[in-house]
Amino acid sequence: MQTDNLELKKLVYLYLMNYAKSQPDMAIMAVNTFVKDCEDPNPLIRALAVRTMGCIRVDKITEYLCEPLRKCLKDEDPYVRKTAAVCVAKLHDINAQLVEDQGFLDTLKDLISDSNPMVVANAVAALSEIAESHPSSNLLDLNPQSINKLLTALNECTEWGQIFILDCLANYTPKDDREAQSICERVTPRLSHANSAVVLSAVKVLMKFMEMLSKDLDYYGTLLKKLAPPLVTLLSAEPELQYVALRNINLIVQKRPEILKHEMKVFFVKYNDPIYVKLEKLDIMIRLASQANIAQVLAELKEYATEVDVDFVRKAVRAIGRCAIKVEQSAERCVSTLLDLIQTKVNYVVQEAIVVIKDIFRKYPNKYESVIATLCENLDSLDEPEARAAMIWIVGEYAERIDNADELLESFLEGFHDESTQVQLQLLTAIVKLFLKKPTETQELVQQVLSLATQDSDNPDLRDRGYIYWRLLSTDPVAAKEVVLAEKPLISEETDLIEPTLLDELICYIGTLASVYHKPPSAFVEGGRGVVHKSLPPRTASSESTESPETAPAGAPSGEQPDVIPTQGDLLGDLLNLDLGPPVSGPPLATTSVQMGAVDLLGGGLDSLMGDEPEGIGGPNFVAPPAAAVPANLGASMGSGLSDLFDLTSGVGTLSGSYVAPKAVWLPAMKAKGLEISGTFTRQVGSISMDLQLTNKALQVMTDFAIQFNRNSFGLAPAAPLQVHAPLSPNQTVEISLPLNTVGSVMKMEPLNNLQVAVKNNIDVFYFSTLYPLHVLFVEDGKMDRQMFLATWKDIPNENEAQFQIRDCPLNAEAVSSRLQSSNIFTVAKRNVEGQDMLYQSLKLTNGIWVLAELRIQPGNPSFTDLELSLKCRAPEVSQHVYQAYETILKN
Repeated sequence: MQTDNLELKKLVYLYLMNYAKSQPDMAIMAVNTFVKDCEDPNPLIRALAVRTMGCIRVDKITEYLCEPLRKCLKDEDPYVRKTAAVCVAKLHDINAQLVEDQGFLDTLKDLISDSNPMVVANAVAALSEIAESHPSSNLLDLNPQSINKLLTALNECTEWGQIFILDCLANYTPKDDREAQSICERVTPRLSHANSAVVLSAVKVLMKFMEMLSKDLDYYGTLLKKLAPPLVTLLSAEPELQYVALRNINLIVQKRPEILKHEMKVFFVKYNDPIYVKLEKLDIMIRLASQANIAQVLAELKEYATEVDVDFVRKAVRAIGRCAIKVEQSAERCVSTLLDLIQTKVNYVVQEAIVVIKDIFRKYPNKYESVIATLCENLDSLDEPEARAAMIWIVGEYAERIDNADELLESFLEGFHDESTQVQLQLLTAIVKLFLKKPTETQELVQQVLSLATQDSDNPDLRDRGYIYWRLLSTDPVAAKEVVLAEKPLISEETDLIEPTLLDELICYIGTLASVYHKPPSAFVEGGRGVVHKSLPPRTASSESTESPETAPAGAPSGEQPDVIPTQGDLLGDLLNLDLGPPVSGPPLATTSVQMGAVDLLGGGLDSLMGDEPEGIGGPNFVAPPAAAVPANLGASMGSGLSDLFDLTSGVGTLSGSYVAPKAVWLPAMKAKGLEISGTFTRQVGSISMDLQLTNKALQVMTDFAIQFNRNSFGLAPAAPLQVHAPLSPNQTVEISLPLNTVGSVMKMEPLNNLQVAVKNNIDVFYFSTLYPLHVLFVEDGKMDRQMFLATWKDIPNENEAQFQIRDCPLNAEAVSSRLQSSNIFTVAKRNVEGQDMLYQSLKLTNGIWVLAELRIQPGNPSFTDLELSLKCRAPEVSQHVYQAYETILKN
């Protein structure tokens, strides 16, 4: 080890690395040589010593190596510094605590500002490696200054250094679109690098930062054009690299198909491509297929269908079907191409063609059914389960158009027990369809198949379906017809697209194994180390506003209301993760309203929600009324535990017992696979609840219940998970009180009190909507003092006044005032004018909106009176619903 011969020293150090682990006590003897070599005048020897130190994974030695490593990190020679930077990462892997205590991480961070680009690259690589094993630590604290240094080093370091720096840049989120554009401009030259790994890393950075650029920018269009050539160039490499490139391109095309929309010919298959490249190219061809290039694509696919490779031919035939579904204008041409292929009588081609024609029928009903006769000619040649099942589906679905449909299905029935489950299930359904369409001719056939499915089969799926059909047909043939012959939804264009959130995560992993597997690292990396969930940056406000000038200003929810509950991406995903965290519970409602009232009692909440704020709301001339204090006994009751909160029969419970409507059926069992949901809303002691009754009318046990609300006008949201403590058995009913709060997301609904709900159980997710009565949102501190009432009444414009009539009310003035007060509508003043009682009332909603009322009680016949109601409010949209609340409370 003391030799001056560099080659010999390398060999000795190599020997030491290999045997140090098995003989740690002997290895300690080499420490002095390391320390001495770290001060050698030759930088190569200094670097060799520090590299070997990092590779000797023996705990006893590590503390002796700290001092020489510290010197090497500050060495005058950049070669030694870059080697030392990597050594820190290796040492951290052996003893993380030691590295932190010795301050090596801070030294590494300082090396990011080093003058030598290779030192910068290695420092970034080491910090990235350490950060991956400690995802929570913010080691790579990137800011515009450090990003600038990295971009400067990017041009001058080796290709692996460039990859480390680009990967590090990809983890940075620019503060605005201008910074994102600046980084993109400086990264773009890397696209022309000879190393494909550098190209893919650069593509990853650009794909990520493009999210922040507005599509209207000229630079956005330029960037799209620049991304295409390097991706095309990757396809001229050897097959293995081509495959990796194609898997990445598949992701890119799903995210931004416009990048390669003019490059279709590059993905045409060559005769000498390996099968894995051919199949991947086919996939991308379909993704890029459009009206402009469909003729070219179909000509290619037809050619591929005559190849010798069976797997490739099958995929090509499927591709023709997918093109028909994706590009409507090409459907006719695709169907005639498929018919030509069926005429070839090549068994596997015919079978694939029948499978895709079934999908075409689903996409374009009543358009191409004339080809059924041709399909029926090939019945005998079908031997694959999927093709047989598809053919049976076609016969059952279009039985009325096929004269001998019963004979065809009977021919399949002969070998029923030898068929696969897929075919058996399809055959059962098809014969039931046939029976419902031609009941007189096929009674024997349907009894035969039901008997085979229920008595002779040991497959539970088949048996269950058989029993369901049997019961449906025997109890209610009309219902059976509605269920079995229901209109089918059209199939979507792209059924194999990657789910959007997963796609966004995979875009962040371009150029890694995750992009080849099309799975996030957590799916194939064992243990938690190195697995960090990544996502694309959100679009910036400026890029949003340039894209759609009509969008609402930041902070104001848009007035648009979706026709249905949001798609699975944002609602269902959240619903399925409901039990991952504690419920969002707001402060008690009474205090919420006090806080909001202190800000802007008459102009808050819904006024800004409606889009255009009326002039003068919260303006300089308006004085907000003081928030009424919460009654002392109410405050006490809220702190006295859940038993008080739900004990509505006790003295505390009746303190604020507003009217409760009887339970109504919100979700009938027919629409929810046997789950019936009834419910009503209540407000007791300042808390809103949704009282639910769940009934299981299915034949299986229901478990794993969860609930979620769509955004709504007043931010209603569950304050706790839906607790169904025991599995819900068939014919069992359970009553649940679900506490609600008003701290959820807000969006104006139509009508205003519409609430869209999703309920999940072990069977499925079900959606329904219901209207909640507005009086459950009237808060306990809604009483104004007289002067403030008078000033506010005058201050609200007359055009905001709405008048209503309540006829045949069975109560006198005292009873009216008392009944309304129990639902938090408070009488501020009362007077008698010409024999008519006048009540002046105030109420406040949970979002801080005040509503003022004048109630004129006209004495009619002795037992009934007519009421005239005038309402004034800063948000006139609320008035109609407040009137409905008045009528509901007074008449029930």
